[in-house]
Amino acid sequence: MYSPGRYFRWAAVLLTVALVPIIAGGCGRNAPVTLPGSAPTFSPLPGTPVYTYRVVNTWSHDRDAFTQGLVYLDGVLLESTGLYGRSSLRRAELNTGRVLQQVTVPPEYFSEGLAALQGKLYQLSWQNQKGFVYDLQTLQPEKQFAYAGEGWGLATDGQSLILSDGTDRIRFLNPATFAVERTINVSDHGRPVVRLNELEYVKGEIFANVWQTDFVVRINPATGAVTGWIDFSGLLSPTDRDATTDVLNGIAYDAAGDRLFVTGKFWPKLFEVRLEPKP
Repeated sequence: MYSPGRYFRWAAVLLTVALVPIIAGGCGRNAPVTLPGSAPTFSPLPGTPVYTYRVVNTWSHDRDAFTQGLVYLDGVLLESTGLYGRSSLRRAELNTGRVLQQVTVPPEYFSEGLAALQGKLYQLSWQNQKGFVYDLQTLQPEKQFAYAGEGWGLATDGQSLILSDGTDRIRFLNPATFAVERTINVSDHGRPVVRLNELEYVKGEIFANVWQTDFVVRINPATGAVTGWIDFSGLLSPTDRDATTDVLNGIAYDAAGDRLFVTGKFWPKLFEVRLEPKP
């Protein structure tokens, strides 16, 4: 999750309290891991598996896409892009990054997560407490739905919509009524993991990008327990970065081909990666 104004709010907080926790807790084992300065850095707890990556393929990605939600389906990418006045829903070629179809979101909405389920696309907005339902084939908007709090990431396990809101909480929504069916709180050995953003359901686990970091956490959807951390440090090379390049965000999974895709906000590339245990 990001907006230009949000960085100024974070700066004000940092000036006041000096340290901001990404993993909150109490004392001893549950003591918070803090962030020096404005660049969140931390280490997963001992005993929790950590993974790195191997790049399998690299493709072009629209550098003007402020990626908030990413879905792979039937050979193409479906993408939700954010920012006020620039939010969109789009269909793009995997191999070229070329935008095949695009729907503009009204300028008063800051688009967020995206999920595809039962012939529909579901898209969140950040602070409007409103989501949008589109026809999967035409991308035509069909209706709206409401939810409490902020909308950050969205995914599906094939039955429910899975929603993150920037906290450690993940909610499972009924896709017909949008009622909350259950809630999990994400933690690593008892310590809440917050800033959960873009989501993807991968082989029975929830993958969640941790906003403003190079980490993705793997989550048990039944308990909320973190089963592993994926360290994507160095994925986008310095030569591919410019003044607009923003954070890692955007996870998609091809279940039929067992392929995992990762990109970021205003990134010129999208990567297919294989996960490997980190030495």
